[in-house]
Amino acid sequence: MIHLLFMLCALTSFACAVLLLRGYLRTRVRLLLWSAICFAGLTLNNALLVVDAQSQLTDLSEWRTLPALAGVMVLVYGLVWDSHT
Repeated sequence: MIHLLFMLCALTSFACAVLLLRGYLRTRVRLLLWSAICFAGLTLNNALLVVDAQSQLTDLSEWRTLPALAGVMVLVYGLVWDSHT
């Protein structure tokens, strides 16, 4: 049951990333691009969580945090950079 929840989280973040990217392509508002990249990282994080939960052989907790950290860092950079322009 927990695997289904993790997959739904991954699909939800993927849907958010796609919708944000579509919004960016339509309006060219850069904040939408930074948010889409952030959600792409969160999607990868959730996908690795699904793999990690199904596999008892390895611990992917360190590898899981890297895409989420990179996505949030991109979003913070975009927020700071866009506030100066």
